[in-house]
Amino acid sequence: MNFFEMRLAFQTDVSDVQKALSSGEPGFVLVDTRSAQAWGRGRIPGAVRLEDADLRPEVPVVTYCWGPGCNGATKAAAKLAAEGFQVREMIGGIEYWIREGFPVRTDAGEELGKPDPLTALDCGC
Repeated sequence: MNFFEMRLAFQTDVSDVQKALSSGEPGFVLVDTRSAQAWGRGRIPGAVRLEDADLRPEVPVVTYCWGPGCNGATKAAAKLAAEGFQVREMIGGIEYWIREGFPVRTDAGEELGKPDPLTALDCGC
């Protein structure tokens, strides 16, 4: 397996995660690795918080954290992989989820932000 195939085996992006979640049967558990305080400010609908999750190794996992400048999702993915989980990291994190204009859930309900015109475009991939 070459470098790029390996990256695709261990990473996914926000668009692919959103598409999978909207299908109703994503085939994975989306795991937010951020603090309780960050979780309370907003999370991806359908995600579970790592600290509260009841994960089973037979169910694939996708981890995310804040964004490209944070390696919390990478650390969690490494730990889960060492425990026998099939895991991928969502590159871009919730930062790029928000920038794409995808919904964010808070304790008050679901919010839909305005997409960032620099990132929320169909790049054709």
